Amino acid sequence: MSSALTDLFPLPIVQAPMAGGVSVPQLAAAVCEAGGLGFLAAGYKTADGMYQEIKQLRSLTSRPFGVNVFMPQPEYADPAAVDVYAHQLAGEATWYEAELGDPDSGRDDGFEAKLVVLRDNPVPVVSFHFGVPSREVVDALHRVGTFVLAAATTPDEARAVERAGADAVIAQGIEAGGHQGTHRDIPETDGSGLGLLSLIAQVREAVGIPIVAAGGIMRGSQIAGVLAAGASAAQLGTAFLATHESGANALHKRALTNPLFVRTELTRAFSGRPARGLVNRFLREHGPYAPPAYPEIHHLTSPLRKAAAKAGDAQGMALWAGQGHRMARELPAGQLVEVLAGELAAARAALTGGGLL
Repeated sequence: MSSALTDLFPLPIVQAPMAGGVSVPQLAAAVCEAGGLGFLAAGYKTADGMYQEIKQLRSLTSRPFGVNVFMPQPEYADPAAVDVYAHQLAGEATWYEAELGDPDSGRDDGFEAKLVVLRDNPVPVVSFHFGVPSREVVDALHRVGTFVLAAATTPDEARAVERAGADAVIAQGIEAGGHQGTHRDIPETDGSGLGLLSLIAQVREAVGIPIVAAGGIMRGSQIAGVLAAGASAAQLGTAFLATHESGANALHKRALTNPLFVRTELTRAFSGRPARGLVNRFLREHGPYAPPAYPEIHHLTSPLRKAAAKAGDAQGMALWAGQGHRMARELPAGQLVEVLAGELAAARAALTGGGLL
């Protein structure tokens, strides 16, 4: 990774931005103070809500941090399919005594307004999910001193990130929890994503910009593995979801290691876009029928998910988690960074001692 970007965080550990209230300023600050790169998630927030969190984070740490922004989504959803799914969810609404949300509540996530805030109040790093910003957007952020990253799930997407002028690409393997950062939502490719190590190797041959590896990473030894494979840093989400500072619902945190939830799946059930979560009742019953319609389905199910959380029913919540969720550790975020750094150092020492590095 370019030395200027690397200098922002001493350890090759990036806390993934997790939207929906998980990546709160307290979590990002703790990671930054421990030597990693903490991230705020601007997704599903207003521009002012994002700005207020940036102000709060700056009051908690003087270390560099990042902000993640969702790209606007094209209009491709079939309204009839959304209506059919809404009828299917009527029983859920009755059960949780909640109204279904308005699927037409907006699809650009306040993108332009957020860019204005980020240009007027520059932050050290901005990353993008669900696509690639234009060269003009990247250049504007560069002019105010911001490093730009964007997610990619294929070598072709990584090439698009490089062409846009981004400083690094986040290579997101299919193991990752939460939404896949695919640039185009193509239902025919559901479940066919690349595993992280294979993706790193292919992206490394496809582009010349640095790689941040993401997907299923829970231990320092795995960080050592992706660094050896060619990444410059590792991005961890599920590992930080269970930390004390995480804003995740307590039910969500406990579910990561609850024997009741034994595996994860990619599903469209909650948002209309492929996202990996713990398999619960809602996912099993509705996943097979959810249409490709993001963010319409996200808006539609939002009141149901909130009502399920309020009722203490994890079976109706979106329990986003990566494939390594059973390895989650309930620690303060700063202590987790220290543990990961120690494991990384031990793994490197073992490889070096064995003549492998």
